[in-house]
Amino acid sequence: MPRRGLSLQGRFRWLFLGLFLLLVLLLFAYLLECTPSADASLALPPGIAGDTYGKEYYQGLLQEQEERHLNRAASLKRQIAQLKQELQEMGEKLKLMQDKKEPPGVQGLTETKDQEPGDLLEYLHSQIDKAEVNTGARLPSEYALVPFESFTSSKVYQLEMGLTRHPEEKPVRKDRRDELVEVMEAALDIINNPDEEDGVEEDMPMQRQTYTEGHFTEGMYRTERDKGTLYELFFAKEESSSFRRVTLFRPFGPLMKVRSTSVETSAMIINIIVPLAGRVDTFSQFLHNFREVCIQQDRRVHLTVVYFGPEGLQEVESSLEKMSREESFSNYTLVPVDEEFSRGRGLDIGAHAWKKGDVLMFFCDVDIHFTLEFLNTCRLHAAPNKKVFYPVVFSLYNPAIVYGNAELAPPAELQLIHKKDAGFWRDFGFGMTCQYRSDFLNIGGFDLEVKGWGVEDVHLYRKYLRSELIVIRTPVSGLFHLWHEKQCADELTPEQYRMCIQSKAMNEASHSHLGMLVFRDEIEAHLRKQAYKTQSKPED
Repeated sequence: MPRRGLSLQGRFRWLFLGLFLLLVLLLFAYLLECTPSADASLALPPGIAGDTYGKEYYQGLLQEQEERHLNRAASLKRQIAQLKQELQEMGEKLKLMQDKKEPPGVQGLTETKDQEPGDLLEYLHSQIDKAEVNTGARLPSEYALVPFESFTSSKVYQLEMGLTRHPEEKPVRKDRRDELVEVMEAALDIINNPDEEDGVEEDMPMQRQTYTEGHFTEGMYRTERDKGTLYELFFAKEESSSFRRVTLFRPFGPLMKVRSTSVETSAMIINIIVPLAGRVDTFSQFLHNFREVCIQQDRRVHLTVVYFGPEGLQEVESSLEKMSREESFSNYTLVPVDEEFSRGRGLDIGAHAWKKGDVLMFFCDVDIHFTLEFLNTCRLHAAPNKKVFYPVVFSLYNPAIVYGNAELAPPAELQLIHKKDAGFWRDFGFGMTCQYRSDFLNIGGFDLEVKGWGVEDVHLYRKYLRSELIVIRTPVSGLFHLWHEKQCADELTPEQYRMCIQSKAMNEASHSHLGMLVFRDEIEAHLRKQAYKTQSKPED
């Protein structure tokens, strides 16, 4: 009996397919009939002058031909309507057969856990759930996460560059331009014409502000082969701390709205935590950037410096006090620690030093340069008990190699460019992160057994990947790692030492510049030969 039921269902499906193909053929025949004929019979009879037949003759021919086409079209329309009715009836019959309760043996053969839903809307919503819009997916390692690419109204910041693409590009390909333009227009339409579910108050419609492309601040997207493309765009008015967030999804089909929400950032304080040991000159450079961005522009930050060891502590304390006096800024904490330096330990101490409830934390290094736009990005991409943000930093190469000589290098502020020979996206680094203190404590923080350089950042990152929190990973244009010479200590474990050497090698110069250094002797020998040939060439 089960096999007979399956055979009957298969016959209905073949009949359904046949009717559909017949409908397509009839539509094709209709188009052929409606196409004007190029037959010679429609031309003037040979040997007869055009004025032999009057105007009424040709009007009659046209009218007759038009009536013939109209009759044919009416006939095809009737056939199409009949076929549609039959298709609808067959669809209802198939649906009734599928809804019937089948024996347990057949049900086990025809239904699986990953079976696609029969309803298209249900399937599209299932794709949205898989795309980590609402909750994070548990991932086995840092290599399983698909990062986002970020973009502005004119630039795209991409991790995958190969040998021809650049870290910062205009969307050159027409399909990419059209895609981003479509997404932008759809987002603006959603914001300017909100639904009831968007939570926009309708009490004072005259005061509603219209958003334009000029209010777009940043966006990001990623494509996963088995799900589709997820987009997130942010808009804000000039000098406003209130943002509009629009989430869109393209499940390998038309663009779908997921949601549109408001994000108010005026009360979002960022606690910037910097672990430090020595490097007093670099810290002075960091404070210069901190003054310009955090104090003079943003003013919604707290600085926590965890300093290891006594050497240089007095200079760091004096620098902080001087900044406090000159800027009337008191939102900072200096935590001296008489221990051997450990980055994870320092960040953990800084997180526990905050005693005012939950707060957004930015784990930062002293050689990081950030912009005002990054602080807003940090606030927008992290949410307590929901999302943590792991930006990809643009790491600058050794200026002595990039500019030919350390003395020829411009000031640090002028080196902050996204060029292939100037730096690279540090996609293997997970040290810079924005996350809420509550999430950090709930996940268990750092592995404090790790000493020295690296590894502890990756361990924390893996914890979040294996949780239900959403991990946002994307290149950020306003976050730079300034070059400094790396020292890989002998006390590091083999894994730490390997990672340190790998970071040191990649931090020096681009592929082409390193190649020029490797083959420098060969190049110089070639230049000497060319110079000798030029000098020994007999004069004419």
